[in-house]
Amino acid sequence: MFDLVIKNGKVVKTDGIIEANIGVKDGKIAAIVESGNHLEGKEVIDAQGNYIFPGAIDSHAHLNDPGYLWREDYAHGTAAAGVGGITTIIDMPLQNEPAMTDAQIFDKKIQAVSVNAYVDYCFWGGLVDYNLDKLKELDEKGCIGFKSFIGPVSPDYVSLTIGQAKEAMEILQEFDARAAFHCEDYSLIKWEEKRAQRKEKNDWQDFLNSRPVIAELIATQNIINLAKELGAKAHICHVSHPRVAKIIQEAQQQGIDVTAETCGHYLTFTDQDVIKNGSLFKCAPPLREEAAVEEMWEYVNNGTLSCVASDHSPCELSEKSEEKHGIFGAWGGISGIQNVMQVVFSEGVVKRGYNPTLLARSLSEGPAKVCGIFGKKGAIEVGFDADLVILDPEKEWEITPESLYYVNKISAFVGLKGKGLPVCTVVRGQVVAKDGKIVGQKGFGEFVSKLK
Repeated sequence: MFDLVIKNGKVVKTDGIIEANIGVKDGKIAAIVESGNHLEGKEVIDAQGNYIFPGAIDSHAHLNDPGYLWREDYAHGTAAAGVGGITTIIDMPLQNEPAMTDAQIFDKKIQAVSVNAYVDYCFWGGLVDYNLDKLKELDEKGCIGFKSFIGPVSPDYVSLTIGQAKEAMEILQEFDARAAFHCEDYSLIKWEEKRAQRKEKNDWQDFLNSRPVIAELIATQNIINLAKELGAKAHICHVSHPRVAKIIQEAQQQGIDVTAETCGHYLTFTDQDVIKNGSLFKCAPPLREEAAVEEMWEYVNNGTLSCVASDHSPCELSEKSEEKHGIFGAWGGISGIQNVMQVVFSEGVVKRGYNPTLLARSLSEGPAKVCGIFGKKGAIEVGFDADLVILDPEKEWEITPESLYYVNKISAFVGLKGKGLPVCTVVRGQVVAKDGKIVGQKGFGEFVSKLK
């Protein structure tokens, strides 16, 4: 007798789709049998021929907890994740107060967020110029990797020079840890901003021009060169352009251990959305031209970009005010943790004809491997956590403010329409979200350490 049986589903693996029933025992997947083979369960869910995906893992989210709670918190952010089919979030160390840069801050963060999490969570450790002697203790606490900036960053955090990045990567090699980088060249962006601000009045094209693709290329190439020289592990965050993806692919083909992610918004929106709509679509790196968006999908499909993340970066509406803060001062970031899975399915599978296995690779297995939790998370296999999402491929949707679980119900995704929606989310055998509503228990979500 299983604790839970999900029957009559199309189970999506990375290499294909099978019609199967799934048996869950003690929070783990205990059996996967072809449809027609009966499984007894205390609770039975009929998937009714819909897809069953492995739970999505968001490799890049800013939940702002503790500290910046007017922007987001764990109760709202993890509820949104659960409704959207994300069963594990990887939380970033900045936009926390204080930034998570040592073991003591780690302990306080766990204490603050654990009572409010609906889904499971991991942490990226902080990587700044004042905590190189604290990286090992954060690794021992279970951080899945370490996040740094080679470009401008918010005042609560610190950018690294290439020299500092080299030293950090040398230290991280000692305990086989991965360094993740926001790759945009600091000096180039700061100079382009100054150039733009010489004008009497700025427009959104000036913002786009201040963060050109070459800034992303230079920073990414520098990190690739360091990883090659040192034999170190690197991860390139939120790749926005196929030219950047191409040099990452070439590095991977050379055997350099560099992984990379993109985000739902880089696969959906274009620079014209920024020009037309302004700060709601402001992010860094910025949105790119339409042809780049189309080409980016191929780098997701071929595995160069092994993760599609949200880079959920929320704020109050007033922080997006162009009138109050100007084009360069308005908050840059897009809220997307609730919508990334439905958007990738609709834009990728429905609109562009990719196989649904793309989601299993880029939303589950890829992030789990990058973050060192594959084996526990990331696939529908016996012995893995029973993190499962039933997605109805025929369900049409429109994203509205009312549907969002965020503290601030604003997002560039509001108004987007599509087809294919998560209708049931299961974390470790427990239903946490159903039909667009959170139904799980606050505090059920658990911290997940990197597997050693």
